[in-house]
Amino acid sequence: MLINRRIALLGGLGAAAFGGLPAAAQDITFFRIGTGGTAGTYFPIGGLIANAISNPPGSRACAEGGSCGVPGLVATAVASNGSVANVNAIAGGSMQSGFVQSDVAFWGYTGTGIYEGRPKVDSLRAIANLYPESFHLVVRKGSGIKSIKDLKGKRMSLDEPGSGTLVDARLILSAYGMTEKDIKAEYLKPQQSADKLKDGALDAFFSVSGWPQGAISELAATTGIDLVPIDGPEAEKLIKEYSFFGTDEIPDTAYKNVAGVKTVSVNAIWVTSSKLPDALIYGITAALWNPNTRKLLDSGHSKGKAIKLDTALAGLGIPLHAGAEKFYKEKGLIK
Repeated sequence: MLINRRIALLGGLGAAAFGGLPAAAQDITFFRIGTGGTAGTYFPIGGLIANAISNPPGSRACAEGGSCGVPGLVATAVASNGSVANVNAIAGGSMQSGFVQSDVAFWGYTGTGIYEGRPKVDSLRAIANLYPESFHLVVRKGSGIKSIKDLKGKRMSLDEPGSGTLVDARLILSAYGMTEKDIKAEYLKPQQSADKLKDGALDAFFSVSGWPQGAISELAATTGIDLVPIDGPEAEKLIKEYSFFGTDEIPDTAYKNVAGVKTVSVNAIWVTSSKLPDALIYGITAALWNPNTRKLLDSGHSKGKAIKLDTALAGLGIPLHAGAEKFYKEKGLIK
């Protein structure tokens, strides 16, 4: 449910608090963006976007160097358990939007995959594709783990329950002829996985995020890690069977003293509900692609540079929200 509140600005205190506006009733719309764990990439990117689309009452005008967001909108990035949890929160109305892996969005919308036998989330709609999310298979430097098949019998985290990473980790293991029974599986948040690897209590973990991921960067700089490739005929078969996967590469420059690897990826997309007003989502989409937002994304996080208008419609897997669709039609991206 969208939250609107009418706030009365009374006397000098209210005018001072809201930039000298005359005392008047102001509409505020609160808009939550479900992200992921605080150590991942979703959370900082969510903060940048929330800042860009917000425009609280009393803000300076965009043309005067102030906010170029939606008038009256107060957006917040909320930490969550990731893609699956965000889909469920949007369906239940506790979040207005969220970042979701393209595979999880497709499964939720169609009632297939992990949503088999569960109600379809057919109200799920896309605002934009953001960036590719690379699968990181992280091991301690010198562990001797060079391939996925070397993971047999090892202590490994597949990410936490409710995350898209756990779903895809199972698919990847299966592609290489393995299951959770072949490893000593744990189900931890990325930061917990990193901490246990650092302490020697874990041999490996999966993480899906845009690089560089904060917890992995810290490990690379302190403990020393290697990345294991996810490639070869097994990966090719995986991509052929599940079209939301794509080939990808983590470069040598992503992490300190860590050799780059070939891997697979899914897209991180920003989704919302068809129940939200077209005008609101149109305004949010326009604010996302405002030139001022470009500056925030380019300077705020290395993955922000990958969020581009010309790839906004790539690999969505679900329909656009009507408000977003209107914006893209006006920009000529949809004929």
